[in-house]
Amino acid sequence: MSIPLMTWPTMTLSILLIVLSLVLTAFILLHKSRGGGLSDLFGGGMSTAMSGTSSAERMLDRLTIIISLLWLACIFGLLVLQRHAG
Repeated sequence: MSIPLMTWPTMTLSILLIVLSLVLTAFILLHKSRGGGLSDLFGGGMSTAMSGTSSAERMLDRLTIIISLLWLACIFGLLVLQRHAG
């Protein structure tokens, strides 16, 4: 009994999922703290009053949403490929 190798769509989506996971993590860490979260509970909430969002922040928000939607699409794609493989 041999273990079948990954097909190229599964391998491609797996690699894309890993890359998107790293990019999404970086984008989430780049966001400015908005306060009121769990970090405030432990003394990390030393932020000033919220000011208007800059255009760079809005672009980062949009990119984070796009990357997260691509990440979800990769997961659903892998789910579909795994269901049809078995």
